[in-house]
Amino acid sequence: MKALITGITGMVGSHLADYLLENTDWDIYGVCRWRSPLDNVSHLLERVNRRDRIFFEYADLNDEMSLIEVVHKIKPDYAFHLAAQSYPQTSFTAPIDTLNTNILGTCRLLEAFRLAMRQDKAYQPVMHICASSEVFGRIPGDKKPKEGIHEECPFHPASPYAISKTGTDLLGRYYAEAYGMTVMTTRMFTHTGPRRGDVFHESTFAKQIAMIEAGMIEPTVRVGNLNSLRTYADVRDAVKAYHMLVTVEPIAGEYYNIGGEYTCKVGDTLNTLLSYSSKKDEIEIIIDPERLRPIDADLQVPDCRKFRAHTGWRPEIPFERTMYDLLSYWRDRVGRGESFLMR
Repeated sequence: MKALITGITGMVGSHLADYLLENTDWDIYGVCRWRSPLDNVSHLLERVNRRDRIFFEYADLNDEMSLIEVVHKIKPDYAFHLAAQSYPQTSFTAPIDTLNTNILGTCRLLEAFRLAMRQDKAYQPVMHICASSEVFGRIPGDKKPKEGIHEECPFHPASPYAISKTGTDLLGRYYAEAYGMTVMTTRMFTHTGPRRGDVFHESTFAKQIAMIEAGMIEPTVRVGNLNSLRTYADVRDAVKAYHMLVTVEPIAGEYYNIGGEYTCKVGDTLNTLLSYSSKKDEIEIIIDPERLRPIDADLQVPDCRKFRAHTGWRPEIPFERTMYDLLSYWRDRVGRGESFLMR
């Protein structure tokens, strides 16, 4: 069996590769761009060089021919489409790139699979299209369902990124309905842990704390909106959910909300990370206007009963361990003497 992961060099893609290598006997084909940073998969490079069940294929969501070539060459049994311009804040300054990569890039990938299936009628891959909880956007507090945001809540995207993921979500369902492809879409809520990019709130908090502890910067943590409500899952639980999505009686065209069970304000997340630091009493918190979004999706609380009923999945890693492991990840990087942008 063969699995294709777009975005294998990202946080989620690299953890998914780890999970599949440990828990399946599949061969893993990771799609990445020639210029993709390899930090998150550095521990896998020896196996890649030996061609030991994991292989890198160079392609780009903005180059249709490269995607067609990869899909026709590999014909994976499973495909996990995780690659994207994934930072909401950046989408406000680069909306066209975000829309092109996330919507048209997804369409190009789905077209590559459709063409492969048309040429080989026996080829029937199972595909996961990763959308985002950001598609739901700004749900007023009095309109939010008691049990959380369920799959049928209306979309109200609050950023170009969220709009692009709305298109991604709808494309996945369209290709399932129009062409009989086994495509499923997920709206994963906030998920984090080791390897999380420093452009995301909890990871930049952890990075700044680690740098303060090492004496690299003044004892000041710069933050954005601390009142936004988030429900957190660990990335290692998230990738287990993705594996179950494609292997537990997959239903073409289905769409699922997936997320953790721990809900708190972003400010509480910061306080949890600070509680692990010996410098916590010396650190000052400063609101940085550049870290504020023009519009914020600030009630991200999921109702995951549909996915759990279908697969039996539940998150297992507690919030506190996720945050501690994230801080440890940044402490390790700081301890190696790496240099970082202040963001």
